[in-house]
Amino acid sequence: MTDGATTTFLVPEFMAVTAGIIVFLLGMRINKRIGFLRRYNIPEPVTGGLLAAGAALVAYVVFGLEIKFELGARDAMLVYFFTAIGLNARISDLLTGGRPLAIMLVLTLGFIVVQDGVGILAATSLGQPAAMGILAGSASLIGGHGTAIAWAPEIAASHNLPNALEIGMACATLGLVIASLIGGPIAQYLISHNNLSSTAQDDEPVVGLPHDDEDNDGINHVNLMVAILVLHIAIIIGYAANEALLAAGFKLPLFVTCLLSAIVLSNTVPRFLPHIRWPARTRALALLSDFTLSLFLAMSLMSMQLWTIAGLAGPLLVILTLQTLAAVAFIFFVLFPLMGRDYQAAVLSAGFGGFAMGATPTAIANMTAVTKSHGPAPMAFIILPLVSAFFVDITNAVVIKALLDWLA
Repeated sequence: MTDGATTTFLVPEFMAVTAGIIVFLLGMRINKRIGFLRRYNIPEPVTGGLLAAGAALVAYVVFGLEIKFELGARDAMLVYFFTAIGLNARISDLLTGGRPLAIMLVLTLGFIVVQDGVGILAATSLGQPAAMGILAGSASLIGGHGTAIAWAPEIAASHNLPNALEIGMACATLGLVIASLIGGPIAQYLISHNNLSSTAQDDEPVVGLPHDDEDNDGINHVNLMVAILVLHIAIIIGYAANEALLAAGFKLPLFVTCLLSAIVLSNTVPRFLPHIRWPARTRALALLSDFTLSLFLAMSLMSMQLWTIAGLAGPLLVILTLQTLAAVAFIFFVLFPLMGRDYQAAVLSAGFGGFAMGATPTAIANMTAVTKSHGPAPMAFIILPLVSAFFVDITNAVVIKALLDWLA
């Protein structure tokens, strides 16, 4: 496809998945060779994905070739991953973790207000419309691309910001990059500075096998088949529930209902059928979780069109720099102390860095990289998805609407 001097090349879905696997393996090889990346827990798909996005930028600038990917399979990987997270959830753990879950929720909701406040103050100080600060705040950072797309038309029409969509997409894209890079170093500092270590059982992996255990022969084709079957059953139930909620006027992301259906199944089926082979917290399910998350993130980052944000630099870079500093300060001085200053708090700090500036999958990838190196933190993988994927979207929408009405 050709548009003036630019030629568009569309990579079909099958080839996009293949490219995602190659990008991940490339990132893994680079991380093994570069100690800095490994030491600061930069996820392998982030390393490979950013390199691939940079190569696509060169192809666009030098050769006028715009590379696009069909990403339907990528979105399916997200559903698989969060369903696996749900299968690992135990009600007993959730009850035990009720207090940290509540604290994490309150802190996250408070940070939405902080993020929008930083954005508005920075935008107005730079002589930009105040609404631009919301787009460079929770609408695109905590909210991600989907929230930015949803609010851009209203902001463009009501706040004299015709390029609202471009601003939102640019902030969400740059935020994803920042989120992928800050979580690991934050956790590494907190763990080493406070001499923290995991207290969870190593034989119950939640996401990802440890780096020194990747060749473990306890995984076989039967265990994988059972895990995939249970995942599919949970996804089917989650899809049906999602359709029912949609018909009733409630719209939730598909991965949220699949996560919840998996939690219900994992806390009922083994009780009533104790002799059934259930894949929760097995190495087979951890392997599938690792695969789907790695592929999702590799495909997300390699498909970023970095050239689309080149013309929106300047004020946006200043605002996002301030947002990054605000997020890091919030983690160090508020979140980590209030979450208990323990190993789980350090892992959640890595996740919060990924979520506050990027997206839930980025947060999970940050936490996975940390736990692969330092040991499991099962509750962190339950707390963060419940907060970031379930509670925050509704609150974020309320805050954005209230601020836009106030600025009108």
